[in-house]
Amino acid sequence: MTWTKVLSADAIAPDKRQVVKVGKQNILLLYHEGQLFAVDNVCPHLKLSLKKGKIEKGAIVCPWHRSAFDLQTGDVKNWTPWPPVMGKVLGTISKEKTLKVFPARVEEGNIWVDIEEE
Repeated sequence: MTWTKVLSADAIAPDKRQVVKVGKQNILLLYHEGQLFAVDNVCPHLKLSLKKGKIEKGAIVCPWHRSAFDLQTGDVKNWTPWPPVMGKVLGTISKEKTLKVFPARVEEGNIWVDIEEE
């Protein structure tokens, strides 16, 4: 594991979100039900930011196409396909793409994320 200190634990309030850059990766940090989560900040389908996505039943909902990803595993919990009128490319996006999640912890007053560079 490659743990990287990303910011001070008090830099993010329990009801807020913070995007941090670690190497080439933009990581979205958020708290849900008292637990810290670190996920890729982009939807794996559209490559657009998830920062404004709602949290519902332990999942983050993509604000762009409304699919939901499990915060623990990154698995698709609720797939919302694009309607056919959106075109061939958007209409055939695969639901098999999962959201990348990163182990995260708070230790010694800092938030640490385990990220391995590709």
